[in-house]
Amino acid sequence: MPSRMADDASMNSQVCVSLQGKSKNLDNTTVEKVVGENLKQGQTNQGLIVNFMMQLRNENYSTETIETYTKNLSRLSALGCDLFNPETVKQALANLERSEVRKHGIAAAYTRFLKSHGLTWNPPRFRITRKIPYIPPERDLDDLIAACPKKTATFLQTLKETALRTSECSRLPWKDIDLERKLIVMNQPSKGGTPRIFKISEKLARMLSALRRKNEFVWGTSSKVTRGSLFYRARKSAVHKLSNPRLTKIGLHTFRHWKATMLYHQTKNPMLVKEFLGHRVLDTTLLYIQTETALFMEENDGFTVQAVKTPEDIKGLLEVGYEYVCAQGELIFFRKRK
Repeated sequence: MPSRMADDASMNSQVCVSLQGKSKNLDNTTVEKVVGENLKQGQTNQGLIVNFMMQLRNENYSTETIETYTKNLSRLSALGCDLFNPETVKQALANLERSEVRKHGIAAAYTRFLKSHGLTWNPPRFRITRKIPYIPPERDLDDLIAACPKKTATFLQTLKETALRTSECSRLPWKDIDLERKLIVMNQPSKGGTPRIFKISEKLARMLSALRRKNEFVWGTSSKVTRGSLFYRARKSAVHKLSNPRLTKIGLHTFRHWKATMLYHQTKNPMLVKEFLGHRVLDTTLLYIQTETALFMEENDGFTVQAVKTPEDIKGLLEVGYEYVCAQGELIFFRKRK
């Protein structure tokens, strides 16, 4: 595991020496200087990655970010890249059969690695489009949860009711769960999200009460990666047991997409969905309005829609019961049931 690697290496490794001054583009002279310094220290790609992890930890990056960056740099190393030769990285990314989002993530990790040495590069351009998420029928989610082992089932039920990110749920401490009042508090949000609090069902409260408290965290000290591996094994077994191939389309993040879409359908309030998900900007939440509209098209026929520009018009619509939908250019859209 990355954290263990960092702990083991801390006894023998020294943090890489960054170049002083402003960031520099990787020209031949700069490369020779940096590579020469590291060769003198006898560092390989593995040593560079371990030292990079230590630096991120010292800069108080989250465990999730450190694990992600480490995984991406290790991927580049496994592909034979010289971490001080960006052309080898560009070639590896061009040949890598992964999504544009995945490649962008690897490039971002490499950019941060170079920054730690006072270096920059010209990364390739990626064509990233946000896909419409798969929203399964609720019965599929419930069937999958019921078919999983107790601990995994409880984890999935928590995701279903709270729409927590997997990383947030994975490090949920017992102290932030109030089973008597059926509350879960998220005080350590991921991705710059906002803290939030959730009311949970009696069912989930019972499932949580049945878990053994081995340490301060509900799911123990296993990482997000380990938790994901446990889920995918359980899902494979459930698909076979229930003879339902649709379950293969359900990932851990699907529970968050499902909850957000259903919450908007129930409330028609994008601001409420935004706060529930912990988004800092509304634009991220608008995807679920589009998804809900497509799923419940027939039920949404009974609306009057207005598009306005001025604050006076906005105030007038809100006073007569219209609710905000989205903004496109200068126009702001509102709707009200007929």
